[in-house]
Amino acid sequence: MVLTCAIEMSPERDSIINTQETFVPRARASKGKAAREHRYMLKDGHCNVVFQQTSGEWGHYVVDIYTTLVESRWRVMFLVFSLAYIVSWLTFGLLYWLIAHVHGDLGLPNEAPCMAHVHGFTGAFLFSMETQATIGYGFRGILENCMVAIVVVTVQDVLSCFIDTAIIGVVIAKMACARKRARTVGFSKCAVVSLQNGALCLQWRVGDFRGNHILEGEVQGQLVRHRWLLTGEVSLSHQDLKLQCRSIALAMPMTVVHEIDRDSPLYGLSPRALAEEEEDFELVVSFTYTDDSAGMLRQTRASYTPADIRWGQSFQDMLRLGKKHYHTDFALFHQTTWVPVPMMSAQERDRARGLADSGESVGPAVCRKVKTSQRERSDPVILEEAWF
Repeated sequence: MVLTCAIEMSPERDSIINTQETFVPRARASKGKAAREHRYMLKDGHCNVVFQQTSGEWGHYVVDIYTTLVESRWRVMFLVFSLAYIVSWLTFGLLYWLIAHVHGDLGLPNEAPCMAHVHGFTGAFLFSMETQATIGYGFRGILENCMVAIVVVTVQDVLSCFIDTAIIGVVIAKMACARKRARTVGFSKCAVVSLQNGALCLQWRVGDFRGNHILEGEVQGQLVRHRWLLTGEVSLSHQDLKLQCRSIALAMPMTVVHEIDRDSPLYGLSPRALAEEEEDFELVVSFTYTDDSAGMLRQTRASYTPADIRWGQSFQDMLRLGKKHYHTDFALFHQTTWVPVPMMSAQERDRARGLADSGESVGPAVCRKVKTSQRERSDPVILEEAWF
């Protein structure tokens, strides 16, 4: 048996329900809903968008080769630079072999050879590698009577400086990439809906897990709705959320608050819609800040779907006041607890308040027991509203 409770409403107070045990409603999605479940942004902040190949796509990557290498994976970058060195050694080794062949140094050397101790392609390749890597074994060399070989050695030295500079620059930029720093600035795994100053508010947390605190940053929230047209096309609408405070100092974890009022795109959001997955939207949140250690502008992103929003819960308090310092317990960063919250949308709540102010009756509430199957007994408690 599952206890199904209706909400008690009276003109004197809001309808609330006290819960001693928390639960997260998880409805069984149909195949149609499962087919429509596509995250616009993944939980790690990466956009779930794949670009189709276009004409001249590789040309765009080659033109901006620096950004391409910085954004590529480490193994791809190492492969590209390894090939650059090997191709350079082989190219100049072939040039040295041709010079030695034309000058007649490959067979019996002349009295004045152009390249000393280079009798084949292997020797020319080793000389090319020793020249570019500045190994300087002192065994092979170019004599001063061969001007062509001297010019080729000069060109190889200049080219090797460019290759080394490019490798050092890309490696440093990749090590200082904002993606690694962004992983230490994170959002809570879920968002909650609770009461604050008598109003329903959507809240989520953002915190910096490193010691060097971020003293200036801007947080944003945007609601992305997925609409499927009759033609089969997907339409995305973007609506900015009005936050109580956008500019925050992240010396300690902060809770971002969005009041669900008449101007909010979540004005009609109800706990029943969340439980039954009737809503099809995604809350994309971001935090843009300047890192005080590197002085670089960076951004951390995340997203929340209706399954990630917990109605009637509040984040646990992380802050403790010590004798000299504020103590923050990051073990409670993602932890929530249940609080009394009206089990209705802000729109329904305002409508009920209007009826109560006008003196009209909104009807009593009942609690009844509903028979359930053995399989449904393992599911969390289901809260249901009954209106008469």
